[in-house]
Amino acid sequence: MREERCWSGCSGLALCGLLVFLLGMSVQPAQAGCGERESPNCCSGRNNECFEYTKRKTVCYCDTYCQKTGDCCEDYKSVCQISAAIDCVVGSWGAWSPCSSPCGGGSTERSRQVLTPPRYGGTPCPDLKQRRGCLGHARHCKAREVAKILPDSFKRNFKDPWRRPHMLMKEEKPSYCVYMRVKRSSVVCKQRVWTAQLVHERSLCVECQSDAMATDSRCAGDGLEANKTFWTAASAPGCHGSWVRESLVEKCRCPPHSVLFV
Repeated sequence: MREERCWSGCSGLALCGLLVFLLGMSVQPAQAGCGERESPNCCSGRNNECFEYTKRKTVCYCDTYCQKTGDCCEDYKSVCQISAAIDCVVGSWGAWSPCSSPCGGGSTERSRQVLTPPRYGGTPCPDLKQRRGCLGHARHCKAREVAKILPDSFKRNFKDPWRRPHMLMKEEKPSYCVYMRVKRSSVVCKQRVWTAQLVHERSLCVECQSDAMATDSRCAGDGLEANKTFWTAASAPGCHGSWVRESLVEKCRCPPHSVLFV
């Protein structure tokens, strides 16, 4: 029936074919917006492949980023935001990384992964990385420390007679002894009696008392076994040198005419 009308209304075969083609074009549904996209209709984040055409055949987008650029399809809100918002979900924090500085101040960080990205205006993701300060305590750090020493006349091995019973007593930790062999000393050391003993290859007992201990119950600069470290005399400016630790004895007191860590 559609073909008979065509032959009667057309002057020629070519003209009829053109008319059929134009009629077919006019009945095709025009692409218009996110609703015409195949699943998924909408995309999260910025996705340049997530586009469609408007009724005017211009390009429009159906990704979340189109709200910032203002190039959303006309039906974006009705199609893409009709679903319930999906909030971001993240995993647990990972372990802290090693300190960036093996000795002294540095930083360490940890991270976590996104399990579910936000969609349809859901809550955005929180921070995925955290950073904080840290102190490196690698074994070789001890070799960098410079020991400060004083003569044993500065020992505090007596009870303060003026201390009141109600006053808090500082926790007294047991002393320990470090036996050092002097490898080098400056010329200035010869000018004082107590530093004159700091001569090449002389073995000394250096005591670490509670007052000089750090939080790790050790004195700074107590050295490493068989490693050369450095020292300086606290009450004798210009007197300094190096030595090697031979041994360490816990709960020990050095004999008279020894030196102390400070």
